Amino acid sequence: MSDATDAPHGSRAVAMEPPAGPADASGASGAPESTGNPEAPDHRPGTLGLNEVPPAERGATRVADQVIAKLAARAAREALPGAPAMPHATASVRRHPGADGSGGMAHVRVSVELRYPSDIGAQCRAVRRRITRRLGELAGMEVTDVAVDVERLHSEHMLRGAAERRVT
Repeated sequence: MSDATDAPHGSRAVAMEPPAGPADASGASGAPESTGNPEAPDHRPGTLGLNEVPPAERGATRVADQVIAKLAARAAREALPGAPAMPHATASVRRHPGADGSGGMAHVRVSVELRYPSDIGAQCRAVRRRITRRLGELAGMEVTDVAVDVERLHSEHMLRGAAERRVT
């Protein structure tokens, strides 16, 4: 064991040495030798290397509904660069992606505020397309439907008038 004075407060530094295996006449330990072949895994007997376990049996990554909602809100913001407020989204994941990262399905509802006058339908279509594409790219999710709620319209005239009143 080494001196613990160099370790951070409350922790102990311990020197680790490889276990001593039985040595033969040549002085070699009982540890397996490297094959030198980059294709062959170098590991201890009785353990499986990562390449020996099929991907579907290694485990799964589950993306929470809240994360899908945040990704959707960010995608809506990307689709509406001049939006007066950050969009808010909720997501309902119907099926999480499989081990290969695909096969997930989600329903998304996003609330936005838009400037007016503008083509509201075109902005909503842009939000739907962007959310569908980005969730597919980032989370492996197929978005079955995107409901866009327009909560408020911000008039350019009203925004200018409010700014002028604050300046005077």
